[in-house]
Amino acid sequence: MMVSSLNVSPNSFRVAFSAAAIGTVSRTPRSFSVRSMSVSPVQHLQTSASSSHKLDLSVMVNGCTGKMGKAIIKVADSAGVNVVPVSFGSLEESGLTIEASGKNILVHGPSDRDSVLASVFDEYPNLIVVDFTVPSAVNDNAELYSKVGVPFVMGTTGGDRDRLYKTVDDAKVYAVISPQMGKQVVAFLAAMEIMAEQFPGAFSGYSLEVMESHQASKVDASGTAKAVISCFQKLGVSFDVDQIKLIRDPKQQIEMVGVPEEHLSGHAFHMYHLASPDKTVSFEFQHNVCGRSIYAEGTIDAVLFLAKKIQSKADKRIYNMIDVLREGNMR
Repeated sequence: MMVSSLNVSPNSFRVAFSAAAIGTVSRTPRSFSVRSMSVSPVQHLQTSASSSHKLDLSVMVNGCTGKMGKAIIKVADSAGVNVVPVSFGSLEESGLTIEASGKNILVHGPSDRDSVLASVFDEYPNLIVVDFTVPSAVNDNAELYSKVGVPFVMGTTGGDRDRLYKTVDDAKVYAVISPQMGKQVVAFLAAMEIMAEQFPGAFSGYSLEVMESHQASKVDASGTAKAVISCFQKLGVSFDVDQIKLIRDPKQQIEMVGVPEEHLSGHAFHMYHLASPDKTVSFEFQHNVCGRSIYAEGTIDAVLFLAKKIQSKADKRIYNMIDVLREGNMR
């Protein structure tokens, strides 16, 4: 039997999470019969990719100079998705050629984006744009994609989200919009939302402590943590996002949080600790991510999902990662 154990030091708020085997049980080997299952649309696309290597699908990764963009390019290439040799970046990045997964990608600045995107879309009619840029570019980028009519996956956080959705809705373009691309994390968030909706006030009177650790370059609080806190608020917990304990110091991340040193530049550790008013009952939730592969995999799954929706001319145009999960594909 496997259980998850959490060890919390009340002084340092240090959290260790591990799967621990409790006891050793001798078991008689069992045989299982396997029956074939129907293949989901996304799995069908991936099966085609493995048999012919390349799909009739191209992606343009905007933000390719960053680690997230490079991780997405790597996953796209392994999934058989063509990565076009063009990307958008900042004025300072304009003219750079980025090498990623054996591909040379030319970065264009803000000045010629309209004509460049239109030209790329003409050359690659099955194009889907992936956006992992910066919060300040979210709305301008979405307006550009919508103006040209290019479907896109928006993984960049921030911006005016109401304006973002209105832009896409008015243009009737296909898009997956989600600030969290890690499918398993999204599934956890969905479970939290269901609990909050079905059992409002279940944790009334409980106190909450939230700690999150990310790479030092991330200055703001995690959007995922904010979403989880929103669920706890519906469950009756009084907590403000300003109370989140942000751990950005590398020394603390190693010694207090337990982040592996090789992942200091890219990780997402979250811990939520609930305690009853008399401190006799406590609950703890934790999810730790090292590296960026979980987000890159989820992003390409979103691309494949969106391609299928475009191909089937689905009436719905705007999707999120919950829709991707419901398609039944978990790589």
